Amino acid sequence: MSKRGIQWLSASADDPEVCREHWAADPRAPYPLSAGRYFDVVSVAQRVGLETFEQLTRHNMPMGPVMMDRSARRTGFFLPSGQRERFARMVLNETTDALSYRYLDEGSVIVAPGPMPLSADRYAWLRAPTRRPEATPARVAALAAMLVATSALVDRAEQYERERVDLEATLGEPPGQLEAVSPEAAHEL
Repeated sequence: MSKRGIQWLSASADDPEVCREHWAADPRAPYPLSAGRYFDVVSVAQRVGLETFEQLTRHNMPMGPVMMDRSARRTGFFLPSGQRERFARMVLNETTDALSYRYLDEGSVIVAPGPMPLSADRYAWLRAPTRRPEATPARVAALAAMLVATSALVDRAEQYERERVDLEATLGEPPGQLEAVSPEAAHEL
């Protein structure tokens, strides 16, 4: 994380100077920050969040900072503040199915990773802020579209896994196992 990223992020703390001192003393240490001042956060299940992050990155789509909480198994996507209605509207434009997410804005507190967490820390950055992110509607639209697409993909994969396990239990063996057949027997088939 850059100095400008630290300045922007710490500005949302109740006491920005105390936050910066906290991080100067231990750059790994997480710190509670108020959402709604400079950013909102969309929090999703880790599996969906990691895949959404991967897709946004792979397709070079606009994205702000992204963090994860390993213990809670959640991923948080930072959006410009005041985007709750726009985000919800864009999600509804993409699907009529219910999408599982938490929108954290004014009145919410998040626990942000320190500027330099280690890979095994509970709170970590997938994409740390390097400066104040641009407040563009494209970031909101990209996250809404990719989150809906990824959620559908993960739901389908989980449904497939349940169906496979049920089929294995019914048959008593994994499906798709072919018996070895000698070349002579194969010729007769």
